[in-house]
Amino acid sequence: MDGVSAGRAPSESGTEPVLILGGGLIGLAVAHQLARRGEQVRVLSRRRSEAAGFVAAGMLAPHAEGLSGPLLQLGQASLARIPAWVEQIETDSGLSCGLRACGIVVPFATAQQRDAYPTAVFGTPLTRAGLEFEIPGIGPRWQAGLLFPQDGQIDNRRQLMRALERACVERGVAFEEGAEVLELIRHQGEALEAVRIRRAQGDDATISCRRAVLACGAWSARLLHELPVVPVKGQMLSLQGPRNALKRVLFGPGTYLVPREDGLLVVGATSEPDAAFSKGLTPFGQQQLQAGIEALLPEAASWPPMERWWGFRPGTPDEAPLLGAGPIPGLWLATGHYRNGVLLAAITAELIAALIVYVSLSGRGPITHGLDDRDRELLEAFRWDRFSAGACAASLPS
Repeated sequence: MDGVSAGRAPSESGTEPVLILGGGLIGLAVAHQLARRGEQVRVLSRRRSEAAGFVAAGMLAPHAEGLSGPLLQLGQASLARIPAWVEQIETDSGLSCGLRACGIVVPFATAQQRDAYPTAVFGTPLTRAGLEFEIPGIGPRWQAGLLFPQDGQIDNRRQLMRALERACVERGVAFEEGAEVLELIRHQGEALEAVRIRRAQGDDATISCRRAVLACGAWSARLLHELPVVPVKGQMLSLQGPRNALKRVLFGPGTYLVPREDGLLVVGATSEPDAAFSKGLTPFGQQQLQAGIEALLPEAASWPPMERWWGFRPGTPDEAPLLGAGPIPGLWLATGHYRNGVLLAAITAELIAALIVYVSLSGRGPITHGLDDRDRELLEAFRWDRFSAGACAASLPS
């Protein structure tokens, strides 16, 4: 299947909006970029409060997470674009997104473990003394570390999501909250023609649609069974510490501590692939987080708890997203970001919006611009069918 032939030009009237299926961080980011490019956009969201963008810690950490291969390249490309992306959102919304270039420290028990880390070449090596300087009060287990000053965080839960929603509204994006997408309807079994939804009032409706973006996160495979996306539950909590008690993000094995400017400390996150969509906190998950706090920063174990919550990451076999043309002509994919949705939101929004506009314009006649070689290569690496043995080589337009 051609990597872009799945796209389809809009109706001749040009009035039919692009539907965004999912109102989480990725869906809103794509909607905002499309609106900035002059497209009419409508977001269908079942419950935005369930979106992973509201429950993630907001780390921007392609290096601290030890990513490799194309996923590292995608993460680095997104990290480089985040300041300009945030500036767009803040300009359109008038609200701060809470971006902080605070740097991230990854601790290790030994120098050998530190030097073997996949992204060690991008970090500054730390001894025990260096760790104590960067993270006063760090637990005694950690004898070496890596500082990644280029990594950082954004306050997605309290600031980014609110600013992005406002930016979308200011750009004319239409919203329908409480709309659950039940079915993708194809014209004669092929190209996308409409979606069937169930509204908050309980009535069903069919919306004509020739261009849509699937950004349903962990729920994506419910609409397209062929997508290898599964929910990976994660539990988190927050503590209220003294302001500036922790200036860097501390990214330990299995637990991370993300300090906000006002002293709030976000602690995450469990990884529960067998939990499916089971809701609620569990004693085991909360004990796991508490043990992580005690190991990383013992003094924080006595800080008062503020909130406890859970969410569902969209996992894929290689823990990397599904981007670009989908299996249905007219349907585009922006899902499967697993634990890097906040980091990858900027690059995902830019690539998907540019691709949709490009294909739409090319359907109306010759054009003189398109995706550059770097962007085409990034999209190729994250095709939805890359896991199948018979996946064909795609060709994006030049």
